[in-house]
Amino acid sequence: MTVTNIGVQRPSTALRRSDGLSAIASLRHHWPEYLMELGELGLYLFVACVVATLLQHPASIVRQSISSGVARRALMGLVMGATAIAIVISPWGKRSGGHFNPAITFTFYRLGKVESWDAWLYVIAQFLGAIGGVTLARYVLRGALGNHAVRYAVTVPGVYGSTVAFVAELAISFFLMITVLFATNHKRLAPYTAYFVGVLIATYFTFEAPLSGMSTNPARTFGSALHANYWHALWIYFIGPSMGMLAAGEVFLRVRRGAAPYCAKLHHANNERCIFHHAQHEV
Repeated sequence: MTVTNIGVQRPSTALRRSDGLSAIASLRHHWPEYLMELGELGLYLFVACVVATLLQHPASIVRQSISSGVARRALMGLVMGATAIAIVISPWGKRSGGHFNPAITFTFYRLGKVESWDAWLYVIAQFLGAIGGVTLARYVLRGALGNHAVRYAVTVPGVYGSTVAFVAELAISFFLMITVLFATNHKRLAPYTAYFVGVLIATYFTFEAPLSGMSTNPARTFGSALHANYWHALWIYFIGPSMGMLAAGEVFLRVRRGAAPYCAKLHHANNERCIFHHAQHEV
């Protein structure tokens, strides 16, 4: 039996290495979680595309009404931060873990919380979700999403170039992941993890976006890049977030003297099924 942080006992449904884990077994047992991750990132990208179009398209009333670039970025941040919060605390987010980001999934895999096939199938689902979210937005918005001012909400290096964009992506991804790890592993802070994430996302869009476009998510960037056929500096958004979050995992382990996280969910105080490996308790 696995003991959750709210005192409810329920069977652990995570497949162990001793089970002879395979891709087929993972799909058979955990396909709902994979579809949830697909849907979560699809929703995130759809909202990002719609809001980017409203805020950037020259014919948009919102764009014409808000002349300040900082104000538009702040509004984008508020919407995307609220979207992230809604995803994490939704029934799907509570069950799948609310990662919707390959870098987060691989960091939890490195920390021993996620089985290998679950990690890979999560990542595949996340990339498919990102592509699907932009596809849906492209259909709904017609040609508006492809306008030169919107460009499918692609993330691109800012005026300071690729090096600064890479360092910025690494830094914001590090702080996002370290916040998730320490919040989810503290009993009093864990219920507020989603809100910490939302505040960080809103802040990043407002102040960091001019440096790198604000991604922290390889799948998010790939989904837009594929539709825009824009591959410039894609490596930044694959390597930067991954390195930043993995580094956060290493720092977390050192601070905790090797103690693993409690769970790979961003919201684990719930009665939804959990496919991850649990430690005994948080601090």
